[in-house]
Amino acid sequence: MQCSVMTYSFRRTCEKGDMDIFGCIDFCQTHGLEVLEPWNRHLPHAEDNVAWPRQVQQAARNAGVTMGCLAIDGAHIYDDSVAERQKLRDNAYHWLDAAAHCGAPQVRIDAGGPDDMPPAAFEVIVEGFTDLVARAKPMGIAVLTENHWGPTKNPDNTLKLLDAVPELGLLFDSHNWIAERRAEAWAKTAHLAKALHIKTFRFDADGNEVNENLNLCVTRLTEVGYNGVWGIESVPDDGDEAAAVLKTRDLIVRLVGA
Repeated sequence: MQCSVMTYSFRRTCEKGDMDIFGCIDFCQTHGLEVLEPWNRHLPHAEDNVAWPRQVQQAARNAGVTMGCLAIDGAHIYDDSVAERQKLRDNAYHWLDAAAHCGAPQVRIDAGGPDDMPPAAFEVIVEGFTDLVARAKPMGIAVLTENHWGPTKNPDNTLKLLDAVPELGLLFDSHNWIAERRAEAWAKTAHLAKALHIKTFRFDADGNEVNENLNLCVTRLTEVGYNGVWGIESVPDDGDEAAAVLKTRDLIVRLVGA
């Protein structure tokens, strides 16, 4: 199995100026983490679609680290304003180009829109993802959506969207479902996961996440034969981001091997 680190796991460290994307790559190399999943806000020189992503790709190659899914914020599909939708779509195109140049095989783009996903919003979301999937395919990039915010927190909406756009994949986040439907969502969507965020907040003395039953979540994924990268997205309550990444890695390895 391979583990990846989503660089949002180092959000606070990066905001303080103590780490950047190249520091994230070094961390992966030092700790034997095979895959880096960048958050687009951690990528430098966003106005340049060619030079900076190639620099990031080369640094990762030099470190023996593979580029994973690029998580793109600020490019979601739905907005009430038609003009704003076009800005978001243009931003999505920009980041698809950047992903191609840095060697990311997947991108995550959110659906956006109201939580209840009314028919008019659903139509816009389906059109948008259909467009992005078609644009990304010749680049060798798979487009994923995530149960991140808005309508896709509801597993029924996520299933409806994935059914409507068959080539759209799912970035399965262990946490970001409607809280009271989380276990249900794991059971309903694990078989569709093309990438993962196993999310942790706080650990007990035995190294288990105390907020939810990740053992059950991982069991659901292994039961359906998930064989992709096991993604780490830790957001530690105590602020120790480096330690939380490693504790999450150790927890995943233990649970997958159990």
